Amino acid sequence: MSFPRVVQPETLDHLTPNDPRAVHSRRDLRLINRIMGARLLILNAIRHARLATPPRRILELGSGDGTLMLRLGQRLAGKWPNVQLGLLDRQNLVTPHTLAAIRKLGWRPEVIVADVHDWATGDDQWDLVLANLFIHHFEAEALTGLLRAIATRSRAFVACEPRRSWLALGGSHLVGLLGANDVTREDAVLSVKAGFRERELSSLWPHVGHSWELRECAAGLFSHCFIATRSDRA
Repeated sequence: MSFPRVVQPETLDHLTPNDPRAVHSRRDLRLINRIMGARLLILNAIRHARLATPPRRILELGSGDGTLMLRLGQRLAGKWPNVQLGLLDRQNLVTPHTLAAIRKLGWRPEVIVADVHDWATGDDQWDLVLANLFIHHFEAEALTGLLRAIATRSRAFVACEPRRSWLALGGSHLVGLLGANDVTREDAVLSVKAGFRERELSSLWPHVGHSWELRECAAGLFSHCFIATRSDRA
């Protein structure tokens, strides 16, 4: 038994990049991502996507400071060379050091400062779109529109989001034990309440123009993964 999905504004999204509380909260999120095994969960999801050919263009939505994508690249660059990487976020939080580290992998990063809804109106194409702890911010109508844009402009989509469960909700109330500040403590609870379960994302995924293979499942203790791959991707 679960509880209804409720989306509420999260504090971090409305703080300026240099606000000390925002800086602390982003540090908290890097630690939480590591503890939750976000990199491994996303790597496993990418394997389940079964891409027919190595992607040449990868886009991360809500990329934040880009460090998660750097860690993914360190595992993927050997078999996925010369990737053009888009890091999309409303704020430019990616440091020159992180960009340089991504370039050393042989990838070509580009920071795209834009609101995702503005991006959704464009027409650039991507082989793979990734999202980590991002799409849960959107209520059903806005989320449906975003998923339609992703389906129109990509060959595959992988998302790792909060799982909406009592276990995850209990865990979200304990992030203070990790040294998380007030922003992270509040946002963690809101994230779980806005999370997903069962096949909620699959039910919103559009089937227009292409056939898609969908996979959606619980991942780890607190996460929920969604994978969409075009079946005519070859």
